Amino acid sequence: MQTINNILNNYKELQIVKAVKFEISRSLPALILLLLSIIWGSSFILIKKALKVFPPEQVGSIRIAFAFIVMIPIALKHLRTVYKGNWKMIFLLGLVANLLPALLFSIAQTGISSSLSGILNSLTPLFTLIIGLIVFKTEIRRGQVSGIFISLAGSISLSFIGSQGSLGSFNFFALFVVAATLCYGIGFNMIKSYFQKVNSVVLTSLAMFSVGPFALIFLTTTDFTYRLINIDGSLLALFYLFILGAVGTALALVLFNKLIQITSPVFASTVTYLIPIVAVMWGIFDGEAFFLFHFIGMALIISGVYIVNRNN
Repeated sequence: MQTINNILNNYKELQIVKAVKFEISRSLPALILLLLSIIWGSSFILIKKALKVFPPEQVGSIRIAFAFIVMIPIALKHLRTVYKGNWKMIFLLGLVANLLPALLFSIAQTGISSSLSGILNSLTPLFTLIIGLIVFKTEIRRGQVSGIFISLAGSISLSFIGSQGSLGSFNFFALFVVAATLCYGIGFNMIKSYFQKVNSVVLTSLAMFSVGPFALIFLTTTDFTYRLINIDGSLLALFYLFILGAVGTALALVLFNKLIQITSPVFASTVTYLIPIVAVMWGIFDGEAFFLFHFIGMALIISGVYIVNRNN
């Protein structure tokens, strides 16, 4: 009798464990999405802080260099397997989806606020869709076209907002963020099309392995060491960039690549729904002005992204 009770108890425990695992697996995409929004939504304020000490080209390079250093032990284990036969595509992925956006966002924030940069980052799903249509021959629906134009209208309006909250001349620094989101759109489609079966941690490490050395070599040609030694607050700025590289780039890309693999490029890129909220909260906390036109522009972009994904 005791044996039968033990069997029943073990069976019940097993069923509970299975139920818990099922709930975790079902909610995993949403949990990853939330975590990514916090990590990436905080990246714009970290860039802003680092730019007080280092110029934009160094900020972008240091960010990639830290990600490369963190991920190199994993990359070295897969050079003869995954990397050897795919190094050209992996290098292109690292260049387009990692190095170029890191540089472009840093340059952009020398002329726009961190919160505005975070809002414009919401264009990523649109370029993911457009690149998928043009290059990878994915289908697009009529409703998605209207969503694209609504979001583009929002991004254009944001680019004309002056420092006092009124519409003024076009701020060309916003175009650097647009270019970065275009790069992301290309990269996300590459992951889904060419690296669907590659482990997300391995893929991220190899992408960083491809471009990280270039970032380190570039830093040796700049006054990075001088700034690190002689400028007050340099160590704190370097710490911000370590967080940006190790967590905001390396860890976040592992999570994001995994999210793309278990869902789709468009679903994964909807992390940009929440990124602007986090970015704006950090910006307001840091004393940045947020006016009515900013809210309207952000609402237009997010509404357009919603329409695109609703019709996906």
